[in-house]
Amino acid sequence: MPVVVWIAEGTWPACVDAARAHTPDGAETVLLHVTAPDVPGAAHGAFAGLLGRGHPERDPGTRLEHLASDSAHALLRAAADRLGRPCTATARTGRTEHEVLAEAGAADLLILARDGDRTHAGPHSLGPAGRFVVDHAPCPVLLVWPEPPAG
Repeated sequence: MPVVVWIAEGTWPACVDAARAHTPDGAETVLLHVTAPDVPGAAHGAFAGLLGRGHPERDPGTRLEHLASDSAHALLRAAADRLGRPCTATARTGRTEHEVLAEAGAADLLILARDGDRTHAGPHSLGPAGRFVVDHAPCPVLLVWPEPPAG
């Protein structure tokens, strides 16, 4: 039973807890984090437009890519620790909803958390990426409420 758990900032603990509670210990579990290329891409473009392409070592987009990668791997490590059983951690870069669906293509279950307005039930409790994934998932979906924000 391959299970994909979408690991996203702010909602991942609820997804990992749902994977622990609703899947057998021996399930093949993939923890998936997706980084959108928007911010590094904008920084690359701004740098090229302002300073030309003569000094790629000073391109702030490259630094942002490294920071995003480091953050994704730290989040995946924290999720794997919380899961407490063998899993595969996968970090992808691209359009979030498309990358999640691509990973879920071979899964028997996709676990994700609501990513929209947490104060009300209903359609706005899913953001655009979450709504797209729920509407187009190639497998059953377990949709969970994220933990309330600390505060």
